Amino acid sequence: MQVLWQIFTSFFKIGAFTIGGGYAMLPVMQRDLVDRLGWLDEQEFLETIAVTQSAPGAIAVNTAILIGKRMAGLPGVAAGALGVVLPSFIIILGIAIFFQNFLGWQPAIHFFAGVRPAVVALIAHVAWKMGRKLITGRFYLALFFAALAIIILVPGLHPVWIILSSGMATVLWTASHRQAAEEGE
Repeated sequence: MQVLWQIFTSFFKIGAFTIGGGYAMLPVMQRDLVDRLGWLDEQEFLETIAVTQSAPGAIAVNTAILIGKRMAGLPGVAAGALGVVLPSFIIILGIAIFFQNFLGWQPAIHFFAGVRPAVVALIAHVAWKMGRKLITGRFYLALFFAALAIIILVPGLHPVWIILSSGMATVLWTASHRQAAEEGE
């Protein structure tokens, strides 16, 4: 029961104190799940993020579900998912009930205008940290630049095509290098 409470409170805190959602949550998640709780090491965290961003749905919810399952099975899934979703639900419900014209309120407009650059900085920091760990050779560096070029040159392309193409390119590259290594023996 204690581990369920810990899963719930950890993901509740992540959901409550991360403005910008998704990738902006990654530094908070890493600090909590890797550094503070030790549930994952840094490599496992990177692999978890790779899996959860490839799956349909919100990365925060997917991560909460995956970590919850790993730590406590199906009850952990419920604790993690509820923990990460509940803060947003409560905040949106509060805004809907108490602040009908919240988005037109000047202090709120100014607050969120100031938050946006910080969220971009958080996302850039996570991308930098992940890139340093995951881009480990010329092939992966070329794959990174190819994906970046496609994102820039074809802005309407759905991300799933980039992810699938990168995965298939890696499968083909690995197979061709394995075959070349076997022939060279």
